Amino acid sequence: MLVFAALTPHSPLLLPSINRERLKEVTATREAMKQLAEELYAVRPDTLVILSSHVTMHEDTFSINLHDPYNINLNEFGDLSEYRTFHPDLRLIHHLQRTMRQKAIPTTLNTDETLHYSTSVPLLLLTEYLPNVVIVPISYAGLSPKEHFTAGEILKEAIADSTRRIAIIASGDQSHAITSDSPAGFAKEGLQYDMQVQEFIKNNNPAGLLQMKPKLVQKARECSYRSLLMLLGVLDKTNYWTKIHSYEAPFGVGYLVAHFEIG
Repeated sequence: MLVFAALTPHSPLLLPSINRERLKEVTATREAMKQLAEELYAVRPDTLVILSSHVTMHEDTFSINLHDPYNINLNEFGDLSEYRTFHPDLRLIHHLQRTMRQKAIPTTLNTDETLHYSTSVPLLLLTEYLPNVVIVPISYAGLSPKEHFTAGEILKEAIADSTRRIAIIASGDQSHAITSDSPAGFAKEGLQYDMQVQEFIKNNNPAGLLQMKPKLVQKARECSYRSLLMLLGVLDKTNYWTKIHSYEAPFGVGYLVAHFEIG
């Protein structure tokens, strides 16, 4: 049963252990993530599905990371902390891969012990008070927007078949090309992309997102579009309303926190 859905950023700069000196610049995002964590705790999920990129990503197939346990390692960002480990929802993973293959959705299993930061950061910020939650890390692919939306619809079927309380997170930062100081430099499409995404999700308009011009998405240099499309596929024909907790771009990258409240 689906009990929670949200879109979150995944920048390691949101973590005190990595960005303590400039943490005030992401106050809005951190407060929004704190509020989201409280909302997640309130629904007491058994399983957390995370849609993002991960260590192994394929152009022509979606991938589900199956390892037990999963570890978080942020040494590449100078963080030598020892974080807790996570465990997989084995039943949901096996059911999901079978369902997707039966529906001709290209899907593979990978076995990466270390979680990519795009999965690790949301886990660290959202699950402090959910010590027993198990996870299903799913990576998007290089396939079309429609194929990502369809994969979300199939994921919805697998979730509906489960008796567990399941939350789903689409992990991704918005445009990396908003200002001249952005990691990808400046592109006028950067802020345009971020504003359009917010407008589409506020109005529950997945068709608008699906029909975004490929050139606009490409020039925005984002890493949220495909995970968000999968999430909206999961929510298709579901009664929900969207609450945007925050949006800011203090380091030239858009951070958007949104809760899709299920009615």
